Amino acid sequence: MKKTIISQMLSSLNMLQDAIHNCPNELWDHQEHENKYWHIVYHALFFTHLYLGPNANEFPKWKKARNEYQFMGPVPWPPHHTPKIDEKYSKEDLNEYLELIRQEVPIRINQDDLDANSGFDWLPFSRMELHLHSIRHIQHHTGQLIERLRNFGIKRNRWIIN
Repeated sequence: MKKTIISQMLSSLNMLQDAIHNCPNELWDHQEHENKYWHIVYHALFFTHLYLGPNANEFPKWKKARNEYQFMGPVPWPPHHTPKIDEKYSKEDLNEYLELIRQEVPIRINQDDLDANSGFDWLPFSRMELHLHSIRHIQHHTGQLIERLRNFGIKRNRWIIN
């Protein structure tokens, strides 16, 4: 089962990386969308990285992480303020982050007890379901990005099998 989860997680990350690669510079930070292309990429990567770890307290933040940039709306706890997101991440930065996560995937998942609790009180299920949840999350946002690319006239994204 771990081999399958790793394969699907890496395939999902590869599809996200393909969406990063195919994004033209003018769409990366386009003002038409409330959540910028780069911000959706960062959000997906942040939560993938977070959920690879055992819990939020033991989360080794990425060296280029910016406070509250993982949120694409109001912070989910009181007072529910909207974070100030003003400095974009570059494609190079987010490809670097993706590569760090790609390297951690097999290590972290192979160390996991898939029957254990998720480790995150807001996700009341097992580690196995947590990893499936992460794969769905990556694919959800990758699909969102691919749709933006298609609306921009770019139709070269592909389905990737690891």
